[in-house]
Amino acid sequence: MAAKNGEADRAERALVAQWRDMLALHARTQCELDRVLHRHGLCASDFEVLDVLAESTANAACSYRVQEIAERVHLTQSALSRLIARLEKDGLVERGLCAEDRRGVRVALTGKGRALHGDVLPVQRAVLTRMLAQPDAS
Repeated sequence: MAAKNGEADRAERALVAQWRDMLALHARTQCELDRVLHRHGLCASDFEVLDVLAESTANAACSYRVQEIAERVHLTQSALSRLIARLEKDGLVERGLCAEDRRGVRVALTGKGRALHGDVLPVQRAVLTRMLAQPDAS
């Protein structure tokens, strides 16, 4: 019985270690993204919203409801609403009423937002490649 408990303890410790390694990799990557994107006036969360909206444009949807964006970028709706307000103030996105639900708000990239996204996309992808290709090397 003690051997089984020892094996279970080791397995649990390995699982926790793996989880903490994932968290550490996420934190290092997030910090690096924030650092390099800051040069372009963005933080990692700003870019994620622009990236999601750019994908919607590529798929002909052209906009997302705020709730749909929140699910994809893992922010609370209130944090996302503040972020979108900031992006809108900077002329990168525009908000409009949702045709399907007049209480809802849809968000779309502006031309300026699309251009900035296109400029910054290779920078963001390069960071992801560097940080995630060999996680132990970073």
